[in-house]
Amino acid sequence: MELFEKKNSKFYWYDFTVRGERYRGSTKQTIRVKAEKVAALKLAEAMEEHNPLDRKVPILRELSSRFLEWVSTARLVPGSRNYYRNGWKLLQNTPVAGMKLDQITTDDAEALRFPGSPANGNNALRTLSRMLSKAKEWKLLRFVPEFKLFKETGRTLKLDDEAERKLLPHAEQPLRDIIVIMRDTGMRNGRELYRMRIENIDWTNRVIFNPDSKTIKGRRFVPLSDRVLEILKARCAGTEGWVFPGFRKGKHISYAMVNKQWLRARRAAGLPDALVMYCCARHDFGSYVMRRTGNLKAVMDAMGHSSVNVAMNYQHPELDIVRDAINSRHILGHTGQTQPLVSA
Repeated sequence: MELFEKKNSKFYWYDFTVRGERYRGSTKQTIRVKAEKVAALKLAEAMEEHNPLDRKVPILRELSSRFLEWVSTARLVPGSRNYYRNGWKLLQNTPVAGMKLDQITTDDAEALRFPGSPANGNNALRTLSRMLSKAKEWKLLRFVPEFKLFKETGRTLKLDDEAERKLLPHAEQPLRDIIVIMRDTGMRNGRELYRMRIENIDWTNRVIFNPDSKTIKGRRFVPLSDRVLEILKARCAGTEGWVFPGFRKGKHISYAMVNKQWLRARRAAGLPDALVMYCCARHDFGSYVMRRTGNLKAVMDAMGHSSVNVAMNYQHPELDIVRDAINSRHILGHTGQTQPLVSA
């Protein structure tokens, strides 16, 4: 460790390196003996993996600029970028936005409340956790508090036949076609359906290849129903490139544009706000295919699931067994005999 006098400074300065990282700063002492004690303390803190540099701890709102710049440049999928940007929008008007990073506690985070569903609140809390973790990585914070997320309940609404019947008369294009395609294919919206390309359609075998997804299993062939095939033939006649081209040349449609159409159509149809196009359409697709085929692997392959646990959300065999048992009681009850049920 080096202790030296710096030009134009009345204080002694320290300079040392620990684990390849250099630490250099003022001891704020003019007497060498006292300066040596301060420098030794800084060295001890560095050896204990603490940050010995005296830095002003920013408030969360000040950190947001650097965090959002990182979100824009980091290797994140577009969905994650939008997730964190939306999370900050939810956080920026809360009490923690004006607090110093080292003053935000577990209690402060768990006292936050947000409009909308628990998933909306968890969007904000996960963003807060990521912001504090990045602050620690950038050596602006020593410890990141842990806090619990809101309890989320599974989706119970489905974009089923009845919802489609109410929506389609109010749906503009391309939303009208998207609702049908999403219900019949179970494709994810932003990364799969909106990026469909004509050259990936196999008209002979009635499938479309999805080359990019959030999971490895998402790279898959998706079967096309009769009505989806008719929509695609009409859309792709005499064209090439995106199935759903955007307003800007060479770009596909955007999530924001389709979402605005969805909100208008859902309101006009008198459907609940909890009916979310992407989640509810995939849930309806998975539940229907599981019910009709009983084939879990087929559901996983069609939807691009790599986890059996995720795909099992669409399987409820125990409910079918109970329903069949009750129905058989009424059918066989008049004979005074019972028969064991055999479930496939």
